[in-house]
Amino acid sequence: QVQLIESGGGLQQAGGSLRLSCAASGRTFSSLTMSWFRQTPGKEREFVAGITWNGDSTYYTNSVKGRFTISRHNAKNTVYLQMNSLKPEDTAVYYCAGFRGFAVVIAPQRYEYWGQGTQVTVSS
Repeated sequence: QVQLIESGGGLQQAGGSLRLSCAASGRTFSSLTMSWFRQTPGKEREFVAGITWNGDSTYYTNSVKGRFTISRHNAKNTVYLQMNSLKPEDTAVYYCAGFRGFAVVIAPQRYEYWGQGTQVTVSS
């Protein structure tokens, strides 16, 4: 089993930055494709960014391209989401998720492991 714990959320002004971290337990982290999703009340969970098990490939939803960067450090069992130029529409609960696969997928149903989420609030 893999447990995921997010941290780094909080309140930030528009234009500011936040860095989310997701720490994983277990020895299989380095074999997992990892992604970040976000969700607001009444809406479906939305794919934000993903990274393959070895970090060679990343993928972003269009609304965050050029502003967000996903990375991972397998020796530390951690995946990160650097969020710059934040906008009020980035306000959401952010979740990290992982699954045993070789390519990033955007469908949340494919992911086996989920964190509890961390709130990000961007004020205008």
